[in-house]
Amino acid sequence: MDVNADDEHRARVYCSNVLRKYDLPSYILQTFIPPSARDAYLAIRAFNVSVSSVADNVSNPTVGAMRMQFWRETISQTFKGIPPREPVAILLSQALKRLEDRRINLNKGWFLRLISSREQYLHNPPYPTISALESYAESTYSTMLYLTLSSLPVHSVTVDHLASHIGKASGIAAVLRGLPLLAFPSPQHNHMKLGALERISNRQGSVPLPLDVMAETGLKEEDVFRQGASAPGLQDAVFAVATRANDHLITAREMLKNLRAGQDIGHEFEHEDDEGHNYSAHERSKDPVKDLDRGFGVLMPAVATSLWLDALERVGFDIFRPELRRSDWRLPWKAYWSFKRRKI
Repeated sequence: MDVNADDEHRARVYCSNVLRKYDLPSYILQTFIPPSARDAYLAIRAFNVSVSSVADNVSNPTVGAMRMQFWRETISQTFKGIPPREPVAILLSQALKRLEDRRINLNKGWFLRLISSREQYLHNPPYPTISALESYAESTYSTMLYLTLSSLPVHSVTVDHLASHIGKASGIAAVLRGLPLLAFPSPQHNHMKLGALERISNRQGSVPLPLDVMAETGLKEEDVFRQGASAPGLQDAVFAVATRANDHLITAREMLKNLRAGQDIGHEFEHEDDEGHNYSAHERSKDPVKDLDRGFGVLMPAVATSLWLDALERVGFDIFRPELRRSDWRLPWKAYWSFKRRKI
């Protein structure tokens, strides 16, 4: 389809409104993305909301699979320059064209990986282990950071490594935040209401905590359904999962400190050989600190995740406390100072 300026403007407004309504932290943090990459950022984040909201809008697995296939075909057509009349696809198509004019390419495989990971947990099966939850977060939240870094462009395995830890922390926290509405779904709970909730559906309740953590803490799903916040072992299980998310933030901060000091970052990037991280010689920069400064705005989700984890700790890891589902009014200025000081 031919896209004119009015089509592009309407698509941009649509994607921005999607974030403002369903993923407020991402809407707020767009200000730290350079203007040349902001359309790509909006499209990537609105794409994530659209794919993750499929669970709310389907009534059976077959329809869910069809919707996921629609998004696969949409991405394929968009990368060919012939997007369907869908606002996210239109904005992404225009962003891709402008990036290509600057010889910048986004990895289509990363979009497809995000779809596949969302589809795997479309109907809320349990995560068998906390490592499986980390893998899910890597394939969704970390992948969005990789895509945004590519749009700048920042081609740095070191910055990707930082983004991996921050994305894992953000993804784990999002799953925790969505737990109450997954356990007790109701029609009035819209997907991701109040920002960055994870996989909220209107079907039978489920408890999206890793099975190995539930076994270690003695938590039973039926106890959560019967007793809610008073379920034996629930707060211990939430604490264990939240600790893993916080560990990723701590690791990212240590890496950042070591990098600034000119030291080794401390450990290998386990995903360095995965698709998209094998940058060519002419793409790679030899100055990781400079790359970090250029891409630092992309890492701002660390601030939103840290604020929420701190709030969770203040309420004693009672995941059902309603204040945990409200947006944090401090995020804009906390993110501003974090960006200015280059700290997360």
